[in-house]
Amino acid sequence: MGGRMKLTTKFIENVIKAGKYYDQHGLFLHVRASGAKKWLQRYTIKGRRREVGLGSAKVVSVAKARRNAYNNLILVSEGIDPIEDKKKDKSIPNFEAACRSVYDANLPTWRNAKHASQFITTLETYAFPVIGNMTIKDITSAHILQILSPIWVTKSETAKRVRQRLSTVFKWCIAKHWRLDDPADIAIVQALPRQSKKIIHRKSISYNEVANFIEIIRGSSGGQSTKLGLEFLILTATRSGEVRKASWNEIDGSLWIIPAERMKAGVTHRIPLSNRCIEILNLARQISKGSKYIFEGTQANKPLSENTFNKLIKELNLDVHVHGFRTSFRTWTQEKTNYPREIAETALAHSLKDKSEAAYARSDLLEKRAEMMEAWAQFINSSGSDVVQIRV
Repeated sequence: MGGRMKLTTKFIENVIKAGKYYDQHGLFLHVRASGAKKWLQRYTIKGRRREVGLGSAKVVSVAKARRNAYNNLILVSEGIDPIEDKKKDKSIPNFEAACRSVYDANLPTWRNAKHASQFITTLETYAFPVIGNMTIKDITSAHILQILSPIWVTKSETAKRVRQRLSTVFKWCIAKHWRLDDPADIAIVQALPRQSKKIIHRKSISYNEVANFIEIIRGSSGGQSTKLGLEFLILTATRSGEVRKASWNEIDGSLWIIPAERMKAGVTHRIPLSNRCIEILNLARQISKGSKYIFEGTQANKPLSENTFNKLIKELNLDVHVHGFRTSFRTWTQEKTNYPREIAETALAHSLKDKSEAAYARSDLLEKRAEMMEAWAQFINSSGSDVVQIRV
């Protein structure tokens, strides 16, 4: 059984006599009377003699058969039966199937359909062509590099997200005991080129220009719901999606309470409304026609579409991005008021980066923010001509 190697490729191709021809590691070639040739291996584990098939000699070369036989003996030395281990492998899904299971499991936790869609579509685009059909346990860091290398520099943000999503899938597989490591772990970055840090700031305007901007919007031919929504966004220093999907049941007197599932940070955000915001809500109610949304889109009971605000701005040839008004507001608080940083940051619903500071920040500073947001509205209404100093 363990003698020297005596089977050659030429012998295997030419042998026609039925019988068993032994090689090494318990490996032998079984030639049947029909002429079929199959690789088999015998081994003993826990006192039990077993025989496992290693494939047809027409498909599996003698070199590969020897490697497989040797690997089986390693398993035997560790107390693992190769036959049972092979059965276990059949229950392990390929990478694509694992991804779709992770996607289905996490679908209820994503904030919106767009985030959910991006998770699976990026993997479909970049990962599935390389490792989609591979069994989870067979994927190595070399395969991850093959996926990431072409896009790591040219599409850096996409590449980072792909790596993170790959890692999420592999961590799930580790929990399933389908593999022991995560080949897409952050350490893989060390084997990739250094990415240039590109910080993209969305175009904003000076706080002194905001009042004039609002006057232009008010006098434009845009839809009334769009114009009111855009002014409301500026006055509340919120994000586009938060305003477009705002519903009447989120309004409680002079408070706008945005539920956690609609917030970027996943935390409920209370916004004190200025007098002008209340006026806007009254105007919006007059044109809402019973819609659940405060700023209804062109379709009944549907919110304004994603690009509504920026589309209007572009049509008026105004050089600003809707998100930039948060910058205008933040700069105003820094240069025109003496409000502490944490009050302005809370108004913007920014999470505190300092963990110690965040641990003690239990209040949302609502009363002080109410004063600040009213001052912001008054500043805009006065065309930004006066310096506003606020007592804290």
